Amino acid sequence: MSARRLRITLGLALVLALVTGCASIDYDYPRTESQALTDTNDTQLGQLVQPIGAGKPEGESGFLPIRNGIDALAARLMLANRAERSIDVQYYLIKNDIVGRAFVYSLLQAADRGVRVRLLVDDMFTSGVDVGLAALDSHPNFSIRIFNPFKRGAAGRSLGAITGFSRINRRMHNKSFTVDNQVTIIGGRNIADEYFGARKDAKFGDLDVAGMGPIVQDISDMFDTYWNHETALPVLAFVKELDDPETELARVRNNLSKSMQEIMSTEYAGAVKAKFVQFMDGDGSQFRWAPYKMVVDSPDKGIKKKARDADQIITPLVASLRAAESEAIIVSPYFVPRKRGVTAFSELQARGVDVKIITNSLAANNQFTVHAGYAGSRKPLLEAGVEIWEVKPHADIKGAEIVAAVGAKATLHTKAFIVDRKEMFIGSFNFDPRSANINTELGVIIYDRGMAEQFAKFADETLPIGAYEVFLDERDKLRWRDNAADPPYIYQKEPETSWWDRRKVGFVKILPVRSQL
Repeated sequence: MSARRLRITLGLALVLALVTGCASIDYDYPRTESQALTDTNDTQLGQLVQPIGAGKPEGESGFLPIRNGIDALAARLMLANRAERSIDVQYYLIKNDIVGRAFVYSLLQAADRGVRVRLLVDDMFTSGVDVGLAALDSHPNFSIRIFNPFKRGAAGRSLGAITGFSRINRRMHNKSFTVDNQVTIIGGRNIADEYFGARKDAKFGDLDVAGMGPIVQDISDMFDTYWNHETALPVLAFVKELDDPETELARVRNNLSKSMQEIMSTEYAGAVKAKFVQFMDGDGSQFRWAPYKMVVDSPDKGIKKKARDADQIITPLVASLRAAESEAIIVSPYFVPRKRGVTAFSELQARGVDVKIITNSLAANNQFTVHAGYAGSRKPLLEAGVEIWEVKPHADIKGAEIVAAVGAKATLHTKAFIVDRKEMFIGSFNFDPRSANINTELGVIIYDRGMAEQFAKFADETLPIGAYEVFLDERDKLRWRDNAADPPYIYQKEPETSWWDRRKVGFVKILPVRSQL
């Protein structure tokens, strides 16, 4: 085929796909603004929370870090079970797997009890579940909106990615779960098996924090801003209205119920149930009260005409790190500092701040393209005196030991930093260009020495066992020390990787894609 005929053929295919292969999006679809319910002090959760917060210093909230995946799922299911007025949910990803189905079923059960459920989800991973979403949305108490939706159909999604890349590339990475405007959970976990210790072949180390007090209203205000934003559209703005929504909803409810019956007999479900009962009996005494700062991107971030004036999470995070006096510990699964970041961390180290970076090794990373963006920054950071630790692919992950097979791949997914062992950030923000410039993110800086010291001590104790210490040898070559071995073993190449693994990273390094990582 000649070049001219090829161009004509491709052009015709493109036109055909445009006119027949995708469902359009009605950006003017009617939307009713709504706000978080505030008259909830008389609910079960309100009666628990309000006395605890009474008399606490102004500007303080209660926080409970959640490291264990089983604890994290049980806490969400318990809160959904206790909901009486409202549940507001915002996630980048909700998978159709064990955890995802259990989570959605808990929301549906709450809606059946009369609880108002608002679910806001990014559109990146909703392909193939539009009918189910529309069915849930038909419930009188269950509303679903999709952030920054794609055109439907394979052709629509593909072409949208080509013709509207800058818009589609901007994703909502926020994670929040708020019940009765009394308790909230934010952090790094998406709703999927791997984040809650329910996958046999993978285990993710992650971190959430539950909050009560003023932080909850802050999260609710943030949620309202996103929910009512122009790019958050009702499902029916791009999904054909169901012929028989009642029947479809019954089908979804039945499928979810069957799934729950199947998994409730498993050892994993038993562990979650035990924690669920424990949380139900909790009195809130484990929460630590402390000053805080909620940090969040505006939903206008990444929109060309509005981005310049949009609030961005990177500003307060950088300010917090730059104020460090003695120590900064950065935990990020996808760490791509680029030249500006390398310079900033090097300057911190130069003025006497001990900087420690904790990220994934190539063998542990589930995004080898991101590792390619990070790899080149190691040498200049080490030359500046920065410590680098890379998590092993077989690291012990709390909460995954119930189902994970021996040898299951471990991946760090926690996003956090600790400054001077007196303040700590927990959230969805990765130290990479995507989190800084493209995606929207959410988190909280907690000014509590006890909590910060606890996590710093945890890092001190676990890194020599669960991570490789990266260093430069006498010839200025990258090396990896396994301090858990007796005697310590030094790797000459990326530990526990194949030639092909390293070759793939090398290939990506030469591509101009670092800003998209």
